[in-house]
This record gives sequence, C-alpha cells and structure tokens, in this order.
Amino acid sequence: MTDVMNKKKIGIVGGTFNPIHYGHLMIAESAREQYCLQEIRFLPSGHPPHKQHTMQASHRCNMVSLAIADNPFFILDRREVESQGISYTFLTVENLEKELPDAELYFILGGDSLFDFESWRKPEAILQHCSILAAYRKQERQEGFFQQIDLLNHKYPGKFFPLDTPSLEVSSQDIRKRVQSGRSIRYLVPREVEDYIRAHHLYKEAP
Repeated sequence: MTDVMNKKKIGIVGGTFNPIHYGHLMIAESAREQYCLQEIRFLPSGHPPHKQHTMQASHRCNMVSLAIADNPFFILDRREVESQGISYTFLTVENLEKELPDAELYFILGGDSLFDFESWRKPEAILQHCSILAAYRKQERQEGFFQQIDLLNHKYPGKFFPLDTPSLEVSSQDIRKRVQSGRSIRYLVPREVEDYIRAHHLYKEAP
C-alpha cells in the first residue's frame, strides 16, 4: 500500500475557460504554493451541464495551452472536451483516480462555488475521490466563507480546505464583453491569450 505521505499531490482546475484569465492562473498558483501540489491540471469542460453557447473547445484549449506554457507545474488535460457526454465533475475525478491510483487529488474551486457545491451532481461521489480547496479573498465574505467550510467539514470530515488568494476582479464574461465592445483586455489575460483572441476574431458577437 502506498504511503499517503509519498503520494503525488495533484490539483485540478476545471471550468469553461472562455477565456482563461489571470484569476484562474493566480488561484492555481496559490493552491500549488500553499498546499505543496506537484502538478496542476487544467480541465476545460466539453459540455458543461449549466452553460450554453460556449466557445468551441479547440479555441478554449489552445488559449489554456498558451496561458500555462511557461509554468512547468501546469498541464492541459483535454479529457472533458474529448468526451462525447456532458462534463460532470464526479465522473472526471473518478476517472482520474483510476488512472492515477498513487496520487492525492485536490479539486480547486472559487469561493462562490463553495456555497453551491452540494447542488452539484453527486457531491458525495466527488469527495470519495478528492479533497476540495476553496479560494477566498480576505476582504470578501470571510466570516460566511469559513462558516460554510465548517458546515461542510461537519458533513464531510476533513474534505474542505481554505485557499487564500489575491484579490483580482476579473471574469471571463467581462473579458468577452470588453472584446465585443472594443475595450482593452490587457493585464486581464496573458499577452499570448490576448493575441490569440485578436488573431482569431473571437468574442466579436454579443456574449
């Protein structure tokens, strides 16, 4: 039996990444540093159950690849975009655990998603295969955030951990709106992602 202390610690960052931005990258790097993760996998969703009209997967994957190219700890994982079915987190982490039996998995999510977690498809199944690192910002909803962590850990002991992240007010939706209206997205996304969006004329239609 593999010693838990010797297991490779792998973080998972899921999302549409439509497009990926510095907020995603900062959360991933914070998780890697604070929890000594040896690898972070970015999993663009192929057919997310709650989102429609998502930019085609090839563009989203290409932008992720460009954004993480200079970080040796970050890896693009295409399994969800290559799947024909709807992307459910419980299936993804189950498959990852089967492929990586000697790894310890951590699913990284934003603080807002922490409050929605129990509405996800089969949350108990997710927690059978990984722990949760939930990002928070010190100046935002801190008391309620830690109350929610305590509540969830009472139901699912030792499965939820706080992740301290810098404050960066940026969202993929805002980026799409900025591009559509001709406004700058510099310093919101890596330069390579900005160049890709311009070169491929992405997000010109109303989001």
